[in-house]
Amino acid sequence: MYAVAGRVKDEDIALVRDRSSIVDVVSDTVTLRSAGGGNMKGLCPFHDEKTPSFNVSPARGVYFCHGCGQGGDAIKFLMDAEHLSFIESVERLASKSGIQLRYETDGPGVSTPRPQTGQRQRLIAAHAAATEFYRDQLGSPGARKAREFLAERGFGRDAAEKYGCGFAPDSWDALAKHLRLKGFTAEELTAAGLCKPARSGSLIDRFRRRLLWPIRDVTGDVIGFGARKLFDDDDGPKYLNTPETPIYKKSHVLYGLDHAKREIAKRGRAVIVEGYTDVMACHEAGEPTAVATCGTAFGVDHIQVLRRLLMDSDSFTGEIIYTFDGDAAGQKAALRAFEEDQRFVGRTFIAVSPDNMDPCELRLAKGDLAVRDMIAAREPLVDFALRQTLTKFDLDTVEGRVEAMRKAAPLVAKIKDREKRPEYARKLAGDLGMDLDPVQRAVNNAVRQDSSASSPQRASQASADSPQRMVEREALKLALQEPVLAGPMFDALGSEMYADPVLQAVREAVSEAGGASAATGGAVWIEKVRDSCADLGGQVLVSELAVEPLYVDGSADPRYVQVTLARLQGAALTTRIRDLKSKVQRLNPVTHRDQYLALAGELFSLEQQARALRDQAAGGL
Repeated sequence: MYAVAGRVKDEDIALVRDRSSIVDVVSDTVTLRSAGGGNMKGLCPFHDEKTPSFNVSPARGVYFCHGCGQGGDAIKFLMDAEHLSFIESVERLASKSGIQLRYETDGPGVSTPRPQTGQRQRLIAAHAAATEFYRDQLGSPGARKAREFLAERGFGRDAAEKYGCGFAPDSWDALAKHLRLKGFTAEELTAAGLCKPARSGSLIDRFRRRLLWPIRDVTGDVIGFGARKLFDDDDGPKYLNTPETPIYKKSHVLYGLDHAKREIAKRGRAVIVEGYTDVMACHEAGEPTAVATCGTAFGVDHIQVLRRLLMDSDSFTGEIIYTFDGDAAGQKAALRAFEEDQRFVGRTFIAVSPDNMDPCELRLAKGDLAVRDMIAAREPLVDFALRQTLTKFDLDTVEGRVEAMRKAAPLVAKIKDREKRPEYARKLAGDLGMDLDPVQRAVNNAVRQDSSASSPQRASQASADSPQRMVEREALKLALQEPVLAGPMFDALGSEMYADPVLQAVREAVSEAGGASAATGGAVWIEKVRDSCADLGGQVLVSELAVEPLYVDGSADPRYVQVTLARLQGAALTTRIRDLKSKVQRLNPVTHRDQYLALAGELFSLEQQARALRDQAAGGL
């Protein structure tokens, strides 16, 4: 059950749920595709998976992952995906929907509006105000060096405004004073990483005399800054980024993702570059899928962010294109990227400029088309990795060829597409000037070593449900998804109709929540049932059943409800009849005549009911 909602009025929370599109909220993090029946699916943001098991039901405003069991509404999704409190999630969604929340006071029956005060919202607001301040400063006389830096790299005023570029003035506390006047506390500015305490105890700005790029999360909120040194007498690092804060985690952040996310999903590819100006150059050159890391190497968490946007799964594969400088450092970064390559199901490539220029330099020297051509001329990352590995050995000697084979064979073994391994083994043998057999043996040995070292695969959990359990689930799905339709027919059948104890707990939760007859459906109803369920497994199951498609072509109707509930009763009756028959057979009709006749009469009646239910259920699931 959610934490107390910060005393926001219940009807306001219900309004936020009603006006918040679960698809819009989830799509900021996950690329969704049609799953049929009006539902959507994507790669779960809460656990690592190769096949989409994360389902969203737009009609009911809920989501559920069949892989890890996470589920809920738009409020719950923000809580889990962005580590917000319940009240912070409500306030975030209210702000996006233009809803003015009302808060209960200590006085009975009195409610008043109040500003949104969650910590994340305060830090986001401080960054928004800082972005505006820095952007205004870019036009000041003191920012001439910053404007020249951009102009020299081919970016004019329009580009600076598009990417929110700014300038930190030559002052120790200009931003601190500005934000304090806007009501932000010293503690908030320090927590945000915008300012820091000086030795004197006063508050000073973190950035000074630098060109700034705002770093945004996937939803577009500014959560940090990247700052470029401009002056020779600045003894700080070339680039200085916001430190780790409650809202800025550099291992999860990709610069430019807010601009690129829709094009990444649409085109099925992402281009990884190294710097802020490289992102700008690619986007301005007509490659709007470019993103860059912020002061850290491209790593596992970045991969997970992109996989969800790319829908990088067993059934849909996208492209990751790395653009590294052709120098030693760039080559080393590319080889490190190959080590992470296996985390992508899709294809990975590398694009290197013939003149070893980064995208920004290339655009400036040869124009937009040269940038697009560089990316179009990409080569598979495995080809690049093999070539770079072989250059480290003297292939004119036996020792050099053998050592090169030992180093290169594991790279071939790591190729995801097994059908390509023999061809790459043959290519490697040709490059080495060796017979195929020893190379193939080296590759096979590396494959076996990889297999033995890898963690055991999870056993398949795709065990088929019994017909009775399927009917029990279908009945509960109707109550959760179509309560107006199920209504009194569903409520008339109690929890004794359910053999599965977890499904029985969900049925009891429907009663605790007021019954299907009193519900209108949607996320509020589903949340009410989940909160009413005493069984933890049942709470997860409520979320699952809320998005699982019904076993009916088209829309459910009263006839389908009747058929489903008839089968539910029929299954329960069948069990009861089987038990009674066993008892009757064990009784002596002479010595236990009265008991025998009573049970036989009950058995006859139940079999009549079962026949009638079978007639009702004709043509069912």
